[in-house]
Order: sequence, then C-alpha cells, then structure tokens
Amino acid sequence: MFKIILFYAEIHLTRISIVLGLLLFILSSSCSSKKLVPESFKKAISESIKEEKDPFLWLEEIEGQKALAFVKNENEKTFSILKNDPHFKRIEVDVRKIAMARDRVPWAYQLGKSLYNFWQDEANIRGLWRRTSFKSYESRNPKWENVLDLDTLSKKENENWVWKGASCFPPKYERCLVSLSRGGKDATIVREFDLLRKSFVKDGFEIPEAKTNAVWADSNTLYVGTDFGSDSTTESGYPRILKSWKRGQKIRETVELFHVDKKDLSAGAYVEYTTKKNYHFLVRDISFFEKQVWFYNNDQMTLLPMPNDAQFYGVHKNYILYLLRSNLSVGNIVYKSGSVVALPLSKINDSHKALSFLEVIFTPTTKKFISNLSTTKNHILLDIIDNIQGKILKVTLKSPRHWEKENIPLGQNGVASIESAHNETDILLATYTDFLTSPSLVLGNASISQKALKVLKKAPSRFNEKEFISEQRFTKSHDGTIIPYFIVHKKSWKKNGLNPTLLTGYGGFEVSERPYYLNSVGKVWAEKGGVYVLANIRGGGEFGATWHQAAVKENRQKVFEDFIAIAEDLIKQKITSPTHLGIQGGSNGGLLVGGTFVQRPELFNAVLCEVPLLDMLRYNKLLAGASWMDEYGNPDDSKMREVIAKYSPYQNVLPNKSYPEVFFLTSTKDDRVHPGHARKMVAKMRSQGHLLFYYENTEGGHGGSANIEQRILWNSLEYTYLWRKLGN
Repeated sequence: MFKIILFYAEIHLTRISIVLGLLLFILSSSCSSKKLVPESFKKAISESIKEEKDPFLWLEEIEGQKALAFVKNENEKTFSILKNDPHFKRIEVDVRKIAMARDRVPWAYQLGKSLYNFWQDEANIRGLWRRTSFKSYESRNPKWENVLDLDTLSKKENENWVWKGASCFPPKYERCLVSLSRGGKDATIVREFDLLRKSFVKDGFEIPEAKTNAVWADSNTLYVGTDFGSDSTTESGYPRILKSWKRGQKIRETVELFHVDKKDLSAGAYVEYTTKKNYHFLVRDISFFEKQVWFYNNDQMTLLPMPNDAQFYGVHKNYILYLLRSNLSVGNIVYKSGSVVALPLSKINDSHKALSFLEVIFTPTTKKFISNLSTTKNHILLDIIDNIQGKILKVTLKSPRHWEKENIPLGQNGVASIESAHNETDILLATYTDFLTSPSLVLGNASISQKALKVLKKAPSRFNEKEFISEQRFTKSHDGTIIPYFIVHKKSWKKNGLNPTLLTGYGGFEVSERPYYLNSVGKVWAEKGGVYVLANIRGGGEFGATWHQAAVKENRQKVFEDFIAIAEDLIKQKITSPTHLGIQGGSNGGLLVGGTFVQRPELFNAVLCEVPLLDMLRYNKLLAGASWMDEYGNPDDSKMREVIAKYSPYQNVLPNKSYPEVFFLTSTKDDRVHPGHARKMVAKMRSQGHLLFYYENTEGGHGGSANIEQRILWNSLEYTYLWRKLGN
C-alpha cells in the first residue's frame, strides 16, 4: 500500500497539468471547427481533474477505534526513543522542579474584596480554585481558603474536569457561572456556583456540554447562546441563537432574543457592569474580525453605527469605546486604523450624524499600537505595544472631547500589561516581565499618583539571567519588508555556526509575539547553551492591523517568507547553521512551521509542530475551521483553493525530498484544531518513508495538556527532542 501512495502528490499535479492542457487543446480545436465537445468526454475530463481521494481520511474520526490504535502505536514509538534518551531524565527533573516549585507566585485576580487564584501542584493535579485577602496576599505565605477542589470533584463525579474559568456577577460577586471541560476541550458544561457557600447551587443554572456563551443579565437571568438542538449552532460549531433564560425556567423554554446566519461565527451578548447601571449589548460575530453590536435597552435593539471590522470595547462614562481596524472617513476627517475612539451613547440613535460626534482617545504611530483595553471606575487603561515592547497608558475623561493621558511606569524594555481591573473601583493589578526579568504582580490605584504602585509578588529566578543578553535584530523578507526578531543568548557565545538555536513564531490572527520570561526554557535550553529566537513576522499584531492584513488570504505566503528570512539571517550571521537550527510553533504557528519545513527543509534539523493546522484544503470542514476563513480564505473557492494549495503542508510534502525528523504533537480532545491534521500528516509522511516523531495526548484540548503532570511530560519530550537533534 505504501508503494502505491508514494508518488501521489507528483502524479496528482502532473495529471492536472496534462488534463488541463488537453482540455485547452480540445476546446480551441472545437471552436475552430465549430464542433461541440461530446458531453461524455467533458464528463471524463471533469472526473479526472477532481481531487484524488485522501487515503488517510479515517484518521479524522477522532475517537475511531482504528484511529486511536494508530495514536497508541505512534506514542509508543516516540516514548521508546525519547524517554530513553540520555537527555530526558535531566530535562524532566528540571522541568518538574520549576513546574512544582513551592515558591511559585500564585498569580491572582480581584473579585470584590478578595483575590482569587487557580493553583496546581503535586497534590492538586487538576487544581484548586481558592481566595485570600489583599493583606494576606502581601505576606510571604498567604492564607488561602479553598473554594473548589477539582481533584475531589473529578473523583466524586468520575470525570476528568479541566478548569475553564468562572464568570461572577458584580458588584457583590456572590454567584458565578463555573465552566468545566472534559479533558480540556473548548466545549464546557456551565454550572451556577455560590461563592459564599462554596458549593454548586441546587437547581441553579446548568448548561450541558457545548461551546457556550453565557452572560449574567441580572442575578436571576442569563443571556445564553449554546447548542439548543437542531439548527442552533453555526457551521463553526458556535451558538447561532441567543436566548434570555430566567431562573426556574427549563433551558428549552427560554425566549429567543435573536439569531444569526448559519455561516456567521456566533451569536452572543455582552454586559458592561458599572456602579450606576448595567449596559446590555447583543452581538453578532460575523467572522473572526467582523461583528455587529446592538444596544439592548427596554427590549429595544439599536444597532451601533460603527464599521463591522471595528473592535467593540464596551462602555465608559456613557461612551461606547472602539478600536478601528481600518481607516474611517467621516466628512473631511480620516480616523487612522489603530485609533481608539469614543462615541457618546446618547448619539447612537442618529445613524446619519452619530459618527460626527466621535472623540479620539488614542492615535497609533508607525511603531505604537494598542493590544488591549480595560476600564476602572474612572479611567481607561490601554495596553500599548511600543516597538514590540509593552506599556500601559491611563486615559481619563476630564471634560467632553478632553481625554487626559498618563503613562504608568512599570519598566523600560519589557512587557507591562493589565491583569485585573473592574468598574466598581480604580484598583488595578498589572504585570511586568521580559526575557531575563522574572514577572512581577503590581498593585495600583488609577486615581492615585503612580508613585504609589506596589509590587505584591515577584517570581523567583529560574536560571542565571546574568549570563545572558537579549537584543532586537532586523532582516529583510523576500519582498524587501524589514522583519524584526528578538534573540536571547549567552554573553560568552561565539558566532561559529555551532549554537543550538530555536526559532519560534506565530504570524496570524493579529496576535503579537512579545518578550516574556523564559522560565523553564531558560533553564533547560538557554542555560545549557541554546539560543532562543522570537520572530515578529507579518500576520501578527506587533504593528497593528496593517501588519496583520499584509499576510492574510492571498498573501499568506508572506508569513513563510518572513520566517524563512529570519532563519537565513541566523545562518548568514553564523549564529547557527542548518544542522543546529530548529523551529517551533503551535496552532496557527503549527501551520507556520509545517509550511516552512516543507518549503525549505534544508534550513532546519528540528521542527516542533504543535496542535497544528496542516490540511488547508479541508480545514474549513473540520471542527471550528469554518470560523477562520477571514484569515486563510475559503478553500472551496477555486481562486483561493489555488493559492492555499501552494502552501498547504499536507498537500506539498513529497516522497522524493529530504525533510528534518519532525516532531508532531497534538491532543485527542482538541475540539478547536482537529487532531486529524497532525495524524494525517504523520501517516502520509510515514507512507513516504520519512522519519518523524509523534505524540498525541488523549486529553488536554487545544492547550495540549489537561493538568500539570501532562504539561511536564509534553515539555520534557520537546526539549529532549531538541537537544537530540540540535546539540553538539
């Protein structure tokens, strides 16, 4: 069977070329002789240019007996080699020591007068949801009160529950909607939880497993989008119908508020809770980057007069807040893409003149953009990307059209961001970190001088940071665009082409890759002589929406070209060489490294391809794939199919090429990116005679791991593989 499959790709492409040539010849001949092509011959040609049947489609059956046997067999092959590699034991000890360290910082967020934390350790593998007071948190050993023990709950209910967070109703924060996942899937069950009694509410709100959108409308009412049965979800698997669910009703008796098209992404709701009143909005997510938002008041829906591609950020001081993702012309005024604007809520009913009342809160520059927006009682807090570093900007409304701005100083060369802020107070929790600075959790009050910022916790060092230097470098991509990247290396290194180097990237969905503390990577990779490189390629959000839009759909090839340009620069500068260069990426980043090694295999000796997209001609038919067509384009469209087919890794891996020994990793419970992508790529490459490694965690969801033990194994396997392939 393997011999038959071996030359599939080459034969398929050759056949199409021959048939199309023959078709053009026949059509031209028929025109000149004025004879019609026989219908039977047309049909034969049509059949011959259809895509050949994928011999590995059976691996898309997620829980299929044959597919799971394939997974088990591949896992055993990988374990037999990597777990017995001399590097594994040392790496696993280092990774475990850091993951289980008793001096880890319990990162916290505020709910009312308490700080909450989700904690995992050797005794609490699935985790504890717990809380403490501000005063206690500041102490060396905070006194924690356990709120929910997932290990105990899982044992009691015979489930492998994975924590997916809680949405609690302000300002008292007495009731929450707790989301729990079986094995880490995106689909969750939702249960009402009493924070005072620390127990689930008997006969309270409970929503069966689905990809659910549930929001508190008031203490006795939810806005719910979920799987209500037939025709209630979109093609992407998200809620299509939004309902109002009152306490005491059965979920199927709830009142529909509105529904969206089957091809839309989802229907949902958003409520801005403030001390004076709550503002209710109904949301139609058309696609990943387009939406319509209605202000919902007294059973009336008023469409907000903003472009569909603007990012809605809620309400502050009776202003609607938006981030513009494209230029907006209003009369003679042009508001730049990347600007944050405010629209008085009182003006939204005048659809023709409303935009003339826009006020600008933030205007981007060539290197400065917003990555997130939070609000407190009296202030707006912007997370700013400034030349790929992270800063916080406080904005305060002083009078109509007068927004005062002030930087909140947390550090110079790293990433500062808001972690927790609420509309009842001006208290904020922020973090600061960079590659070589362990993260700090900072407490502040947005209405008090920023000199009053207080470091509540600082994470311990996990490697000898003083031995290293981090720097930003630049190189030219194929089309001449300057592409930045960060590099972390020992001060004592030598540019001799022998440095084991790991290049990582993402390049999609306007996600920015910014400096972060290397933690276990610093210990098991950098401290042992490895060089770490973080790419800031197009497709991300490092330089705003334009940087992202430059590499979507027809221009997707640019992300591969940018990534390849950095790899070539690392080799040219003698930082490393193909023998010692590896690449890593997950999800969309898995597509990045998959497409890159297929196009330029001679540049690399290791590839970590995690929870990846790889079959781009079928991605829109698998799980949530249909929701990403704004990013990649529709492969069922003939023009886009031609573009996608040129870079899709699964279609372009060939038997007569030499590839690095790739390590594919995914999760059976990933209900976002289908595990079939990785499975089929492994099966196809095996059939072509290529060497590779494969590990599929049977739990874990899109994050790959469901608990702390699984994360330790995942990371230990990866770095064992890297040292095996790239070490001197």
